[in-house]
Amino acid sequence: MKRIAVFFLLAAALGCHKSDASGGDPAALVKVKTAVATMEPFAETISSIGTVNARSGHIASLSPPAPARIAAVYVSQGQRVRAGTALVAFEQAPFLAAAQSAEAALTAAERNFERARRLADAGIVPRKDADQAATELAQARAAAALARRSVQLATVRSPISGVVTKLNAPLGASVDITQPIVEVADLSALDIIFNVSPSDAARIASGASVTLSAGESAKGEALGVGNITGVGGTVDSATRSVSVRALAPPTARALRIGETIFGQISTSVHPRAIVIPVAALVPDGDGFQVFVVTPGDIARARKVTVGRRTEASAEIVDGLSAGERVVTEGAYGLEDSVKVVQGK
Repeated sequence: MKRIAVFFLLAAALGCHKSDASGGDPAALVKVKTAVATMEPFAETISSIGTVNARSGHIASLSPPAPARIAAVYVSQGQRVRAGTALVAFEQAPFLAAAQSAEAALTAAERNFERARRLADAGIVPRKDADQAATELAQARAAAALARRSVQLATVRSPISGVVTKLNAPLGASVDITQPIVEVADLSALDIIFNVSPSDAARIASGASVTLSAGESAKGEALGVGNITGVGGTVDSATRSVSVRALAPPTARALRIGETIFGQISTSVHPRAIVIPVAALVPDGDGFQVFVVTPGDIARARKVTVGRRTEASAEIVDGLSAGERVVTEGAYGLEDSVKVVQGK
């Protein structure tokens, strides 16, 4: 009789435990957040980090025409200027002296050529002497033209309308032709340059849309949807990447040269894809599973095949139907067949 009594007591205890696990005890329920799997267009994207650059033909980097010393600076960095505005002036004396010397050499070369030509026509000197004099005259004309142009360039003027984006011109400093001292860019003509792998570049078409965000991830400030204006035809030997040029939408805030931009470039669109939040995916071996909330609020583990993903959403190729509800927040650590309560 004692053994029978013990058996019934154990059976009663197990029955109570089962009742608690199935929802008899509200404190034992697992609180989760859920989302409904939807059928919607899903864009395949390539993510890349790019940099804002001035468009070719809309930026000017200016240097002195010859070694010189800076005599005056008329602008400051960030200043807006018009085409023809004086930016920096160099000491004039060396340029004027060089121009005068070149003009004197040109005058002498003209006289020498006239004399050699007359003598050659008279048969007094060989014709080759006149030809040599003609060559020297051409060289003198070129040198004089260059010297006159250098005098003009002794005052650096902006060739375009834009903003002074760089300025390295301390008063009195000596500079040479290899040293850019001022840069002007048209900030209304900016492109975003992304670098992608050759295989990804082959999937990108000119005109494709690109979702832009400030910074290095999609979590940065949203800048709208731009479009791809060009895909490079060569691979950079240093980075082994292909440059992809994008244009920001007109509604985007003003961009800055050198600013970092994150882009999600659309390569194709699946018109009828099953889409769920990425947070619903739980690693399961080499693949993924999700927890589907079935009638009675029971979470059932189900293996799924994942297609393309973005930072927020994932395409489910197999294992899930539109309209089914999956666990998003609280999915990690959840066990199969556990009763859940859906929170907000």
